[in-house]
Amino acid sequence: MTVISDAAYLESEVRVYSRSWPDMFTRASGDRIHTADGSVYLDFFMGAGALNYGHANPLLKAPLIDYLNADGIVHSLDMMTEAKSDFLRSFQDLVLGPRDLDYKVQFTGPTGTNAVEAALKLARKVTGRETVVAFTRSFHGVSLGALAVTANADKRAGAGVPLDHVLRIPYDGFGQHGVCGLDLLDDLIGDPGSGISLPAAVIVETVQGEGGVNIAGVAWLQRLAALCRRWDILLVVDDIQAGCGRTGGFFSFEAAGITPDIVCLSKSISGYGLPMALTLFRRELDVWSPGEHNGTFRGSNPAFVTATAALRTYWSDDLLSKEIAAKSELVSEYLTAICARHPGVVHRGRGLFWGLEFDEPGLARRVSAAAYQDGLLVETSGPDDEVVKLLPSLLISAADLRAGLGILGSAIDRMAA
Repeated sequence: MTVISDAAYLESEVRVYSRSWPDMFTRASGDRIHTADGSVYLDFFMGAGALNYGHANPLLKAPLIDYLNADGIVHSLDMMTEAKSDFLRSFQDLVLGPRDLDYKVQFTGPTGTNAVEAALKLARKVTGRETVVAFTRSFHGVSLGALAVTANADKRAGAGVPLDHVLRIPYDGFGQHGVCGLDLLDDLIGDPGSGISLPAAVIVETVQGEGGVNIAGVAWLQRLAALCRRWDILLVVDDIQAGCGRTGGFFSFEAAGITPDIVCLSKSISGYGLPMALTLFRRELDVWSPGEHNGTFRGSNPAFVTATAALRTYWSDDLLSKEIAAKSELVSEYLTAICARHPGVVHRGRGLFWGLEFDEPGLARRVSAAAYQDGLLVETSGPDDEVVKLLPSLLISAADLRAGLGILGSAIDRMAA
């Protein structure tokens, strides 16, 4: 292991991943990341889901290199460029059109939290209302608006100011008793004595990644969408980590057959790990005035190039979705076997988005550390880091998937013993 040099400690104490994985990483390709001393790790982290197509994907790298070598425009604010136009046409032809989604595309600042900020501001502007419904164990970002709809207590404490205008409701299956938050929400909205004003929007993750890989059921999502329609509340789906194929379809909400009013995308939308974020919304909701929500980096041309290449390569047919489904079954089989050996462990997931929850405090963190020692990057999530979260590349080979799951299983066997 190559220990990080003293120079790295110029960086703020806010850093996270360099503490868990204290190596000096130098290069990466496909499913593997390399260190300065020659160590090689299988990556089941993939930039927290920002690298759905693997590291340094050659089918995305080549057009990027060609674009840069031709002095293609890199920075252009929100001016129209060939790279931007190509992306918009490809996104319409390959993603929105085939799914009958009549969305406008807003290029926000380059991070997921900015896409969420835009969604919240737009919902409040359209409806003239202030309150947004959010769910237990949700995570939507750490800028103030997104943080207000985030549930994690530690992250919320960093705000330093009150985080208001949010109604918190139990997520599907939340708590020991599995309280149905939608019954509660319906009653609160419908009863004039509840003290609750009609919300502007509901924001939801169909799979809560940072919250512990919690899965919203199809029936629950359908009921939520129906509730929003009935009460004229905008439905916002935060698809930043669960989208771009992570759960099988391009959008995570496709399996439920619902159509959100607003969708937030980031992470793997660029395809290559380049910063990029989008807020999508129904055409009639486009009430922005020019520059009302803006930023210097609201659209990166290199990201447009790689995003277009990713769409044309992987989303012109359903082959990738079928591959994800097959790999999902493989993961489920392995995790089922692990849980059978360890009664205090349960698993859940969709597509290639999986979590193993440990009832023994601290065990998930020890398993993650042991897996790292054995050559696998895998992170933890949940309010107490009680879940090991698996985010392998969507393109990972069956052999590498088995190898990584084998490392994980061995680490669990050792640590649980």
